[in-house]
Amino acid sequence: MHSEDNKNLLLAIALSVIVMIGWNYFYGVPKLDQQRQAQQQAQTTAPAPATPGALPQAGAVATPAAPGTTTIPAGQLLSREAALALSPRVTIETATLTGSISLIGGRLDDLSLVKFREEVAKTSPNIVLFAPANAKDGYFADFGWVGTVGQNIALPGPETRWQASGDKLTATSPVTLTWDNGQGLIFSRKIALDSQYLFTISDSVKNNGTAPVALSGYGRISHVGTPTTLGFYVLHEGPIGYLDGSLQELKFDDLKKAKTKAFPKNDGGWLGITEKYWASALIPDQQKNFSAAFGASGTGDPVYEAAAISDAQTIAPGASSETTMRLFAGAKEVDTINAYGDALGIKKFNLMIDWGWFWFITQPMFKLMQLVFHLVGNFGVTILIVTVIIKALFFPLANKSYASMAKMKAVQPEMLAIRDRFADDKMKQQQAMMELYKKEKINPMAGCLPVLIQIPVFFALYKVLFVTIEMRHAPFFGWIKDLSAPDPTNLFNLFGLIPFTPPSMFHLGIWPIIMGITMWFQMKMNPEPTDPVQKTMFAWMPLIFTFMLGSFPAGLVIYWAWNNLLSVSQQYLIMKKMGTKIELWDNLKAVFKRG
Repeated sequence: MHSEDNKNLLLAIALSVIVMIGWNYFYGVPKLDQQRQAQQQAQTTAPAPATPGALPQAGAVATPAAPGTTTIPAGQLLSREAALALSPRVTIETATLTGSISLIGGRLDDLSLVKFREEVAKTSPNIVLFAPANAKDGYFADFGWVGTVGQNIALPGPETRWQASGDKLTATSPVTLTWDNGQGLIFSRKIALDSQYLFTISDSVKNNGTAPVALSGYGRISHVGTPTTLGFYVLHEGPIGYLDGSLQELKFDDLKKAKTKAFPKNDGGWLGITEKYWASALIPDQQKNFSAAFGASGTGDPVYEAAAISDAQTIAPGASSETTMRLFAGAKEVDTINAYGDALGIKKFNLMIDWGWFWFITQPMFKLMQLVFHLVGNFGVTILIVTVIIKALFFPLANKSYASMAKMKAVQPEMLAIRDRFADDKMKQQQAMMELYKKEKINPMAGCLPVLIQIPVFFALYKVLFVTIEMRHAPFFGWIKDLSAPDPTNLFNLFGLIPFTPPSMFHLGIWPIIMGITMWFQMKMNPEPTDPVQKTMFAWMPLIFTFMLGSFPAGLVIYWAWNNLLSVSQQYLIMKKMGTKIELWDNLKAVFKRG
């Protein structure tokens, strides 16, 4: 590759780095700050929540009356405690979940995750998943029946007062809710919960009347207002489902404009709303057809819904009918998600976790890290060990690559002579270069292979650290308490010695600095380029990447620093074995001599 090609390549790299830095500091970091501020800001007044919209229709089933929300004074939202106190409740208590079921409407609208907290500190509050509709960030699931057109039947709704068989739902003691409509129909709702995050809701109706009735069972997840999301393009947050034979990922803004997105015929699948680490999902009977839809209703900040409805069932006098739907509500733990998908035959339930385009690398990477973690008990040490394993797997290829680079150095005088000899004839210059490569058995592109291999592996590790809850709040050693968060130290306040919080774009912790130093050493392993553009680019690259990785997860920065150190050691040994001059010491001497 001649000088002009090198300049174009380096210009492209430089522009790419500038774009990455600009996006990270002017969009990515401010977006994170915005999310943190939104989570910390206590809101006591806001527009009254809109009424959830209608369910999707199935066959001859008519659109039901909207479930609605508890009436509250216009322009106010209640505190969580006040909203919970408005209705009698059945307590939920397991090793993983706490909360309650509202007996007004029979809603699951109060749920917290026992094992997960907002911050690393043990005194930090637990993660709240569900909340009543008339509280801030209302988020709930409700279930029921829908009648056909022309039937004048009283059905359970948002203001229905259910009777409970007990006062506590646990992993070993389900609860049954009952309601008599006064027209000969007795409704029962059995709610069971396993030891993790799966509810099983069995809705049944007994027809004690004199005429047949046609009903369809439904389930719905509703979120009042637009949730705060991270806004990263590498992570989907929002309505999600596996419907119509493919993964459906919708954005809140798009759904707000479209109002509804329907999937009328499904023979398996699921749908819900996902966040980075938490999710809720409806799982209809996988052996029966169902209709599904995502919707957004109401003016201003709408109510977002994910709903599923079964085909209509005709219930004769004296007969009964039952429909069963499951609800996943909890943390997106990989093993738990996979176990539910396998045990219940849920189609592609593993796609609840956003493994990304490189899923074929990301998933094996996670399994490898999980295996090593069970042996060493520290995810930071796991990252170091997995990096060594990856280096060992690709050692033969890297060995050939570095060997080819060493040969390129050895014939560099001949290459320069060819360029001088055919300075005015690029065609003959290229032909002479090819003959030289063939004679010396050199692959000029071999030096790029380690970089090309590292890109998907790096991205796969980034996805593992970024999306899997197993990495959340995982400590390393010293000041790193959460490998999924940036290094909390900062050079610009002397690592905490000065009581000053620099702007986000100037966040530069100890580990990013270590990474930059290792990258600088890696650059110094090779002779400095003679081309001034290349020389300037390589000189600034370690500093650019040091700042760019300042806001990346600490685990990823540790990986990159360790990988650089291993690469330097590997290249040193190969070059020494082949008798090639190691430029590191001369380059370091030149740096200190100039200093």
